[in-house]
Amino acid sequence: MKYLIKEQQCGYLMKNGKFIKLLTAGKYRYPRALGYEVLTVDMTGEVDCCGIPCEVLMQHEAFSSRVVKIQLPDTSIALHFVNQAYQDVVVRPETYYWNVFQENTFRILDITNPYMQESLPRMYIDLLPVKYYRKIVIRDGEAGLLYFDNRFERKLEQGTYFFWNYGKEVTCRVYDLKIQQLEISGQEILTADKVSVRLNVTVNYRITDPERLVNRMDEVGKLLYTFAQLTIRDYIGHFRLDELLAQKEEIGEFIFRKLQEAQEQYCVEVLSAGIKDIILPGEIRDIMNTVLVAEKKAQANVIMRREEVASTRSLLNTARLMEENTTLYKLKEMEYLEKICDKVGNITLGGGRSVLEQLAELVH
Repeated sequence: MKYLIKEQQCGYLMKNGKFIKLLTAGKYRYPRALGYEVLTVDMTGEVDCCGIPCEVLMQHEAFSSRVVKIQLPDTSIALHFVNQAYQDVVVRPETYYWNVFQENTFRILDITNPYMQESLPRMYIDLLPVKYYRKIVIRDGEAGLLYFDNRFERKLEQGTYFFWNYGKEVTCRVYDLKIQQLEISGQEILTADKVSVRLNVTVNYRITDPERLVNRMDEVGKLLYTFAQLTIRDYIGHFRLDELLAQKEEIGEFIFRKLQEAQEQYCVEVLSAGIKDIILPGEIRDIMNTVLVAEKKAQANVIMRREEVASTRSLLNTARLMEENTTLYKLKEMEYLEKICDKVGNITLGGGRSVLEQLAELVH
């Protein structure tokens, strides 16, 4: 039987199922009746042994000189480069590649050390399939607590980190260190004079010690919320409604101080706290609006009376001055006469008297 092997191919010559030798490019004739068979494969990429044990093939110089063998322990993987360009990742314990028309090289990496960047440049990390590593990103104002097999390893500052996803379970808990706002809304509290009011309180805080926090509690925001809630209820209940409204700022400062006293046990820093709103029941609000309107009316009446007294006093002083000074009296007459003339369209005068005499009569 005739066989044609092309330039980038080779053939495994078999006789009765046994490998005889490697055939290169050319024409061959082997009678099938005598048990011969030629298995043709391409000499590029990974070697296709066609079911022949690689150990048998490697015993022949023609084969072993054309391939490269890569062996990996369980603790390693290899980066595969073809003609100095990254190709893929090799993870199988033993692999063979043709090294005839392409140059196959490998970089073996120990992945028992989780710190990936210590064994591999960043330029190659982005080329790897993500299943081989764990990427952790710590953003501005955050801190990460790194764990290997649930054991604390170290604190991670802002940055991007890569860890081999092999041998050890890599986890990270990220904490936001920026200022956070805690809204304690709609707290219904009974005052000392039995009035039910609702308070909205705002607390600003930030986490200061995540390493100690992770060993003490989860969800610090909820625990801080409960502590602030109980503090507000216990303190506000001692005030009457009028006192509560009058001392809103002082009460907010007290709540702030109480939270600061407890901030160490919550691993936070309380930056501010205060009463945002005091919401009264509808009937109480109506009563207070009525009282407010009455107070404003009383204030308005006082102001009106004060202005009337001042106006009367001014008129009295003016009258006294005109009584004592005839010239001033005449000037005042002329001033009022001028005002009258401004409002009159036409003035008709008759008789033999002078104009000034008749105008004076108009004034009188």
